[in-house]
Amino acid sequence: MSDPDRIEAVRRFNRFYTHRIGVLNEGLLDSPFSLTEGRVLFELAHLESGEGMTATDLGRLLDLDGGYLSRLLRDLKERDLVRATRSAVDARQSLLQLSPAGRKAFKPLEKRSQEQVGALLDQLGEAQQTELLQAFRRVQGLLESPDDKPAKQGFILRPHRPGDMGWIVSRHGALYAREYQFDVRFEALVARIAAEFIERFDARREACWIAERDGMNIGSVALVQARDEATNEPIDGAAQLRLLLVEPAARGLGLGDRLVAECHRFAREAGYRRVRLWTNSQLDAAKHIYRKAGYRLTGTEPFQGFGLDLVGETWELDLQTTA
Repeated sequence: MSDPDRIEAVRRFNRFYTHRIGVLNEGLLDSPFSLTEGRVLFELAHLESGEGMTATDLGRLLDLDGGYLSRLLRDLKERDLVRATRSAVDARQSLLQLSPAGRKAFKPLEKRSQEQVGALLDQLGEAQQTELLQAFRRVQGLLESPDDKPAKQGFILRPHRPGDMGWIVSRHGALYAREYQFDVRFEALVARIAAEFIERFDARREACWIAERDGMNIGSVALVQARDEATNEPIDGAAQLRLLLVEPAARGLGLGDRLVAECHRFAREAGYRRVRLWTNSQLDAAKHIYRKAGYRLTGTEPFQGFGLDLVGETWELDLQTTA
């Protein structure tokens, strides 16, 4: 059973947000349509040209009771907003589409919705807008079921900017605690690595990339000058790959491969001859990426860290022998 305080916190946010976007008003966005009617019009308006949708598929998409949806569609048809035509593929099925009057009625609804969200975002600065979009996407990723997952979407890679290092530290700490039971000392290690990256940053020889999708950070990686662990002196011709992270919601997109490949592209242009990295033996997903990219295991060392007995691994890639 969930904590009553947490339940009330979710309910409190639901009340706040539904009030904030005005869904409790009699007409959605000062229109003659209810919220559910507006969603039906939205789904039908965004079908590909010439396509239709069965009532069954529409009900499944919106998770609506069949009887309620049937009454709602009957009313929309009587208002000449929605039309049903016999499927050319299966004569037993009727396909729903917006009528010309339905498309005309939907246009101002869409415009007002865009204006409302635009006004909401305009109250925030650029950094706050990014933070809000990341929070929305995070909530969606946590609550959606496997059946809700959208098709693979694209992403962009961008250079790091103020605030990104804090995100990298936070997400490493949270994900490694959840997935590998690392304690807070791992987060402290990542914080030191991030701080060293900022303090030593040389744009000619080092870089960090943030992967972003729908305004949300979904991954990271950095390439830095490799250094001798004992003396901290630079190792000639060697770079080090660090801070590779892919958010759970973005796995399966090939993002890890892309981030690593971007490091190799930059390393070659910067004149490095090889890339090294340090990881742990149980990080199978990351090691799969490294193997595919041509890395080879060059050393292992048992150690006790982050509250566990672990095996550290050193991997290297010879850039002169790989494409």
